[in-house]
Amino acid sequence: MTGSTDRRDHGPFDPSQAFDLTGRTAIVTGGSRGLGRAMAFGLAAAGCDVVVASRDLESCKTTADEITALTGRMALPYSVHVGKWDSIDGLVDAAYGHFGKVDVLVNNAGMSPLYESLDTVSETLFDKVLGVNLKGPFRLTSLVGTRMAEGDGGSIINISSVGAVHPRPEILPYAAAKAGLNALTAGFARAFGPTVRTNAIMAGTFLTDVSNAWDKDAFAARAETFAAKRGGQPEEIVGAALYLASDASSYTTGSVITVDGGQP
Repeated sequence: MTGSTDRRDHGPFDPSQAFDLTGRTAIVTGGSRGLGRAMAFGLAAAGCDVVVASRDLESCKTTADEITALTGRMALPYSVHVGKWDSIDGLVDAAYGHFGKVDVLVNNAGMSPLYESLDTVSETLFDKVLGVNLKGPFRLTSLVGTRMAEGDGGSIINISSVGAVHPRPEILPYAAAKAGLNALTAGFARAFGPTVRTNAIMAGTFLTDVSNAWDKDAFAARAETFAAKRGGQPEEIVGAALYLASDASSYTTGSVITVDGGQP
């Protein structure tokens, strides 16, 4: 049974079994680049078949082919804009139609456009940011979580941000959306428990392709305030994702786990 393991009935903890995802299926939104790509590869390496979902179908296809070549797991590419309510239904139908089930959902897709000043933030920008970072995960979790609860359970992982609790002026719409995602995490854990576990990873600053556009000197100065004194590599979020996806976290739900290199 996925996501609802009761360790009181088990023997000693066996890491090789607890973290084994063989026979399970995962959806990873924003799965063709950055943190999503790293988690999609990590889940597949642990035994999962994976739906790689993002707006860019060609990028999804490339990533899916690479996952299959490297891990031998099945990978389905799917183009979706998670900020558009109706398009999410198609993603869910495609995942269940192809694999017959979903055991793990990773709500990773996100966006945080730059703006010159708070008074220049347009309604369009604000709505897009909340659509992708909050509305999309709500809809997708509602659909998949309902099916999981009616079946064998599962694990839902929301990728939040430390901006939710440390909102900097330049990311306020994004920070508000991620704070909302933290709230949804707790609420969905109760809504779909006990067989469906819902948790969040509150990610710090990771050096994905987006970071190529940053002011390197400004970031280096900021990173000096981190306990780790650096930004994270995408692969460094995978361990937390595997923990939450697997039976190793069988008594963890409604939690927000921080992976940020010790940011103040």
